Amino acid sequence: MLTIRLTRKGKKNQPFFRVVVIDKRRSTKGGRSVEDLGYVDPLKKRKSFKKDRILYWISKGAKPSATIHNYLVSEKIIDAKKIKVSNISKKKQAEIAAAKTAAAATPVAQPAATAVPEVKPTEAPKT
Repeated sequence: MLTIRLTRKGKKNQPFFRVVVIDKRRSTKGGRSVEDLGYVDPLKKRKSFKKDRILYWISKGAKPSATIHNYLVSEKIIDAKKIKVSNISKKKQAEIAAAKTAAAATPVAQPAATAVPEVKPTEAPKT
């Protein structure tokens, strides 16, 4: 299966990413890509995409990664909603999901309408 994803290039602490079409089973660090479709430079905040080639590969069945999908939406190459990309570990995500399901499973208790007795003063106020 082909995917459209980022491959990291550049030096240490100077990342530079190429947007490539590659077989999903190949390594993200290396591996021969089918075609280069653009680049993303996060330090200089530059990015460039080959719109016609990206649309061609998507029509042939290539699936963009979540990050690339969000870039394509922001550049208006495809018309869709952005995907939430999270840096939370899978263990934390599982804990959060478990907490949400536990909170949804417990019914919310409604306070009963009980009458509050009036408290009468025992002494009259002094004037």
